[in-house]
Amino acid sequence: MSTETTRNPRITPATDSAATDRAAFGSDWEAWHAGHEKQRASEHGFLAITGLHFLTEEPQRFEDAPGAWSATAAGPVVDLAEGEELGLDAGPLTGRHAFGPIAERAGLNAIAGNAVIEVAKRGGHIVVRPRHPDTAFRAAYQGTPTYLPNPRWVVDARYLPFETPREVTVGASVEGLQHVYEAPGEIEFELRGETFRLTVFNGYVPGSFLVLFTDATSGITTYAANRTVSVAAPDASGVTSIDFNRAVNLPCAYTDYATCPLPPAENRLPIGIEAGEKTPLDRITVEL
Repeated sequence: MSTETTRNPRITPATDSAATDRAAFGSDWEAWHAGHEKQRASEHGFLAITGLHFLTEEPQRFEDAPGAWSATAAGPVVDLAEGEELGLDAGPLTGRHAFGPIAERAGLNAIAGNAVIEVAKRGGHIVVRPRHPDTAFRAAYQGTPTYLPNPRWVVDARYLPFETPREVTVGASVEGLQHVYEAPGEIEFELRGETFRLTVFNGYVPGSFLVLFTDATSGITTYAANRTVSVAAPDASGVTSIDFNRAVNLPCAYTDYATCPLPPAENRLPIGIEAGEKTPLDRITVEL
């Protein structure tokens, strides 16, 4: 070993474990977010929606979907004129077709050429939401701006289950609409020396949670109405973590054709969460 090296020991960034971990953290986040953006901009994703139609008892026709649509006590019905056709897993549909009951927050997709016609139930209403892959908005989409990923926004959390799950009613991005979710409990975490609690809803993976929230950045650098972050199932002692770097926008940040839920009042954080996705640069606005 030379005298110079002995007097001036240095650790280069390539061998600095903290720097390496930070680089790995950022790389992992980049891969995750790229996948999230790809799904968002998929050919029949929310960027491809061309309308949000609330069905009534009176049959209605829409420019972006074949057939005359109505809502009955037994579920949605479509009447297809001669030359009109839809496709379902069971095969092609012609004439009159009754879809049967649809559960809240459930739905089905019918095929019309290269388009998907979503038929769903939201807030007690049956809606038809066509998705056309050739929309100008989808073609022009260049991604969502974000904060730089930072491990400091990964916080330990403790799950506090309710004695029995509670029904929580929240507003929606569509005026007059409400959603009811089952909340199994809360998660508690500390940030900047303060303790906070958030009501959680059941996530897409069994045992996991979904958190709707706003914070002090909402309406400034992040979307005003809501953001959401998924939380992994807690371990046997109730411990989990929240990675706010993976806080994402809901579809209503991009389109007025969404029915997204708003956070419950207790999930409006008084501090700024400078992590995750920011306000989109563009959106689809309904022309009234």
